[in-house]
Amino acid sequence: MTASTEGIGLRTGPRALRAAVELLSSMRFSISLLSLICIASIIGTVLKQGEPYPNYVNQFGPFWAEFFSAVGLYSLYSAWWFLLILAFLVTSTSLCIARNAPKIFVDLKTFKENIREQSLQAFGHRAETVLNETPDAAARRIGAMLAGGGWRVKLQSRPSGPNGTSPGWMVAAKAGAANKIGYLAAHSAIVLVCIGGLLDGDLIVRAQMLLHGKTAYSGGGMIADVKPEHRLAQSNPTFRANLLVAEGTRASAAILNQPKGVLIQDLPFAVELKKFIVEYYSTGMPKLFASEIVIHDLQTGEQTPARVEVNHPANYKGVEIYQSSFDDGGSTVRLRSFPMKAQGATAKPFEIEGTIGSSSQLVKNAAGTPPVDAEKMTLEYTALRVINVENFGDNGAASGSGVDVRKVDLRESIDARLGAANKVSTKKTLRNVGPSISYKLRDASGQAREFQNYMLPVDTGDGLPVFLFGSRDSPSEPFRYLRLPADENGALDGFALLRRALDDPLMRKQAVKRYADQAIDPARPALSGQLAASAARVLEIFSGAQSDQGVKTDTGGKVNSGLQAVSDFLETNVPEAERAKAGEVLVRILNGALFELAQLSREQAGLKPLEPNEKTQGFMMQAVLALSDAPLYPAPMAMQLASFNQVQASVFQVARAPGKNIVYLGCALLILGIFAMLYIRERRVWVWLAPQSDAGLGTRATMALSTNRKTMDTDREFDALKDRLLDLKRA
Repeated sequence: MTASTEGIGLRTGPRALRAAVELLSSMRFSISLLSLICIASIIGTVLKQGEPYPNYVNQFGPFWAEFFSAVGLYSLYSAWWFLLILAFLVTSTSLCIARNAPKIFVDLKTFKENIREQSLQAFGHRAETVLNETPDAAARRIGAMLAGGGWRVKLQSRPSGPNGTSPGWMVAAKAGAANKIGYLAAHSAIVLVCIGGLLDGDLIVRAQMLLHGKTAYSGGGMIADVKPEHRLAQSNPTFRANLLVAEGTRASAAILNQPKGVLIQDLPFAVELKKFIVEYYSTGMPKLFASEIVIHDLQTGEQTPARVEVNHPANYKGVEIYQSSFDDGGSTVRLRSFPMKAQGATAKPFEIEGTIGSSSQLVKNAAGTPPVDAEKMTLEYTALRVINVENFGDNGAASGSGVDVRKVDLRESIDARLGAANKVSTKKTLRNVGPSISYKLRDASGQAREFQNYMLPVDTGDGLPVFLFGSRDSPSEPFRYLRLPADENGALDGFALLRRALDDPLMRKQAVKRYADQAIDPARPALSGQLAASAARVLEIFSGAQSDQGVKTDTGGKVNSGLQAVSDFLETNVPEAERAKAGEVLVRILNGALFELAQLSREQAGLKPLEPNEKTQGFMMQAVLALSDAPLYPAPMAMQLASFNQVQASVFQVARAPGKNIVYLGCALLILGIFAMLYIRERRVWVWLAPQSDAGLGTRATMALSTNRKTMDTDREFDALKDRLLDLKRA
């Protein structure tokens, strides 16, 4: 029996109905639907599912984000068209099975022993010979040999010869009938997997929303305050939801993400997180995260301890508890502000405490709140990362450019890219740079910027530790970092003193005088006065305190400062031919005045003066760059992580999946079916035995073999069979 691609053909009824039934039950329609399912699954794998809508807007833009949302690509496996394709696939495949199964079962029982002798001559594998035994004895011998080789055999006696008077025997045998069983198993597996997927998907949840008036909740507040129309009962037969539990707390309400909000799934138990365990690789990636939990039965009060790891879920009353990920459970942080745009008057630093996931209001000069250079800002604490592993290895800059053939080692380049998968062409130097805090500053209009600042100074490779203060305008952009030098104690105090001293006119005047007195011989007071005037001028330009026609202003009316202001002054007041030399002189004067300003600020703070060595030179070089870039920081202050108390939380996926066992059964049938269809060949053998037409002794034997696939194994098997059954070697 050969499976046909045609569907069920109705003999009565309208023509359109007959065509629809034929198409729906045809194998070509099932294959087309299966191809669509595969394509859709690829899209669902590439495109992250269930993300917040703003993430898709940032990734694809407003137009395509709205288009993809209308098509349902963000929740593809529960989209109406995907479920419709699954339903049609189940129906079509079931009809194919119903159409072919009776034919297959009939074919399994038949040996086709009524085949005529003339038909055997048309087979590709055939042989003829004369045996020195009677047809009856030959038939029994051949049948016994086939049965001993694992064949199913049937003997048939029927008349032979021209007049039909001579008795003849047909030996019919078959093997590999499991090949056709594989067809039924593979197609049944498709039906079972689809049914299991429909049961474990959102189909039942959507049915409850349609029939029982359940709606998605899009507001905020406490989960306990969510109304019943947004909650699913504990008896919900199927669900897959997320449960966030912080250390030392318990939760019994999980969240099902929906396109327009969330649904609350009440659980018959509460999960208490005793301890969250996380281990890291040297790269900073999590190696293991597990949760020590206690399951509290809400009806009996029974407590069941369990440990949940990745790929090792816990099961309680038919609900699987999987370890999905981990999050912050409400860590408390204390932040210290560092003024960035203080001009004229000194901005006072302040400290503020908050909890990750919460926010604080910052209002200018309001009683009890920090003084901030903004009318109103909201500080949103977004994330605390205790471990940050960064790569400080050489990116290959020292190896030279590939354009220069003298620096290209072809053998080394090929070897670096071949071999083991873990081989890389660049060396990595991984180092944990310590904790970091991420937060957002949102203004009164609702616009927000994101910031990421590290708690500890980072040595970026030049031997000078710096504090990194990162900022970006949108999540799609990388962070841009401002580098502030660390002092001899690994703190920002030294740079903060210099920053405040630069904004103090009196201290600038004292620093200029000390610089001029040390740089010029006291016997030449005229030169000392000229140098002091030049130093005072360049220091005022650098600090942004000098405003005249020699200094450009930006579109906002604020005076430029830093090295850009010095450059603008040179372009305006110095001829082009003399700018290089004048620039060197001004930078030398600026560095000397700033060094004296730093010494003066430390002296007033009761600190030891800076020693004139290479480390101090590096600190001052980075300080000049930081002072120049600080006014460009997109916030009036930077928040430095002073201390924290980490509270971890575990994210569980809780699921009741009645279709899981159905899917497992379908997968087992699919494996068996594919194995049977690919590796088991159906073969049939016929041997027709008839007496010689003349009066002599002997039996004329005609043998033929058929198979569903022509392979070299078939040729070898036929040769072996004809030698054994027909005894050709001895004949």
